[in-house]
Amino acid sequence: MNERIEINPNILLGKPVIAGTRIPVYLILNLLASGYSFERIIEAYPVLTEEDIIAALSFAERRMRFEETYELEPVSVL
Repeated sequence: MNERIEINPNILLGKPVIAGTRIPVYLILNLLASGYSFERIIEAYPVLTEEDIIAALSFAERRMRFEETYELEPVSVL
């Protein structure tokens, strides 16, 4: 795992965060998906660096690459 990403059950219930912060990876992904540039994210969260944002993207890509999906069977409701 990238040293910039930390998973600790005592920080945000174990959600991946930028190491040394409480800024979750999902927040960075959400900001990027909403059209924020790296510069705008760093302006809003000055503790972050461009390398942190790249690390969040890389972490998410690796997680998605190895994710397995299964088709669920329909559940009947009584």
